Parts: sequence; structure tokens; C-alpha cells
Amino acid sequence: MKYVYGPIPSRRLGFSLGVDVVPYKTCTLDCIYCQLGRTTCKTVERKPYAQRDIVCREIQQVLNKNQQVDYITFSGSGEPTLNAEIGAFIKEVKTITSLPVVVLTNGTLFFREDVRKDLREADIVMPSLDAASDSLFRKINRPHPMLNSETILRGLRCFREEYKGGIWLEVMLIKNCNDNAEELMRLRDAITDVRPDKVYLNTVVRPPAEKYAKSLNRTEMLSVKKVLDQKCEVIAEFSGHKVGETKDVEEAIVEMAKRRPLTITDMANVLGISDANAKTWVKGLQESGKLRVRQYDGKKYYSYAGDE
Repeated sequence: MKYVYGPIPSRRLGFSLGVDVVPYKTCTLDCIYCQLGRTTCKTVERKPYAQRDIVCREIQQVLNKNQQVDYITFSGSGEPTLNAEIGAFIKEVKTITSLPVVVLTNGTLFFREDVRKDLREADIVMPSLDAASDSLFRKINRPHPMLNSETILRGLRCFREEYKGGIWLEVMLIKNCNDNAEELMRLRDAITDVRPDKVYLNTVVRPPAEKYAKSLNRTEMLSVKKVLDQKCEVIAEFSGHKVGETKDVEEAIVEMAKRRPLTITDMANVLGISDANAKTWVKGLQESGKLRVRQYDGKKYYSYAGDE
């Protein structure tokens, strides 16, 4: 499939059917922790990147297989709000399924009225906020020159005023970067202003774009939780059951690996196969040059290498 991938196990959304409507690594940011590596097209220009009829047909094809799907999630390999037609996509998806529609976004374009309007029909919007000071925002997120933290925070506040669905805010914590007391207090004030329905605290759990982007341990994460808000949730590792077996295993693995690094267990859970079977498929894909492996935090992660 060209635009749809999964369902994949998500630590926040159970089994999420991903919809990728922007080209690979087309983003407004170049985050140091991004699991897909460096941004290759940093832009704030919105374009109609994807074909709506094909997207909807691919979603319907997956739903017809009766696999477990908990959410339809616009996310993937770039910033989904850069697609100028995302509002139309959301509305059309809602005509073919009653599953909740989620938009996973970095929240950088909410200062634009057209972006806020496009996301109104989504059931849940999940923006990120990693820094409340401009200097740290530039250090962690390495934004397009047109963007700054003040503009982004103003956009998030405007979106909260207009949007009736759920806002689930995610904060990515990086050791010795945005975990100091001063920055955490700024973040706490910013979160209070945005008034999200949920706050998820995340840290670097997959190989990041920059090796110096290090994770916090669980004790450190819980300490941050106390500073920010007792209602914050530290995201736990996903533990789900297997979905129905996928026939085109090799294609499914490649499509998932294009969007996020995967462990053998991730692949087995999604595809409904054993870990041993997944290892066999991965070995073949490595030998053909389609997958590469990286060791991170004691685990092996496999990502797409077909264009390298």
C-alpha cells in the first residue's frame, strides 16, 4: 500500500492503523530524537500530497480483513498537517468507518487558522510540546526558520479554545536537556495554559536521529511527573495480543519499517506470527538490503534501508 500501514502496536492507541499523507521526512522540524533520522525536507508550505481516493480505498481494504484496529491515525513519516487536504481526508474517513480518527502532530502550524479548521472533525489530536523556551526549542526541535516557541504556544492555546475533541499532549524528555528544574517549570506553566485533556510523558526509547539524545530512566520520569502534574501519564511499553496473520509479510514489514524502527516482537505482534518466524523474514530482508539494524538500550531495532 502507498499510504496506509499497520495496524501497528502503539503505547497510547492500542492497535493503530496509520495513514501517511506526506512524503518521507517532510516536516516543519528536525528533532534530535526523531526515530526516522534527520529531516530531508524542512518546510512550512502546505501541499495536497496524497490522492484521497487511494487513501480511502487502502483504509477500506485493511478494515475488510477484520484485523483489530482501535484508531485510524494520521501520522507516519512526516508532519501530517503539511498536507493541505487533511481536513477533507478526515471527513471522508469518517464516512467509511466509525472508528475514532486521531491526528498525531508536532503542533507547529496551529497558529494558522486553516490548520485549526482542518482538524476540527478529528476525535483526538495529539500535539507535542518539548520545550517552552525558544532557545531550548531550537536546540531540541531544530525548527524551520519561520517558527518560534511563542508562535507555537499561541497556536496551541487558540486550538484549545476552538476544538471540542480530545487534546492529548505529549512531552518528549531528553536527559540533561529539557529535564532541569527551570525548564520543567516553564513547561508546567505552558501546559496549564494549553489545558490538554491528557499529558503523556515520553522519552527516547528507539534509536534517535542524534546519538546524544539520551533517555531518562523510570525513576527520573516519575520525578518529572511530580513536577509537571500528577495527572501526567508516563507511557508504558505496549503489551497487546497478536492480530490476524498477514499474508504479504515481507511487504508489511517493509512498510512498517519505513515509518518507525521495529523490534522482532513488534513485528510478531502486528503480523500474528511467532518471533522465530519474524526473525526469518527479517534475515531475508537484511540480506536483500531492505532493512538495517541498530542497537539501542539493549534492544535491536530494524528500520528501512531500501533507499540508502
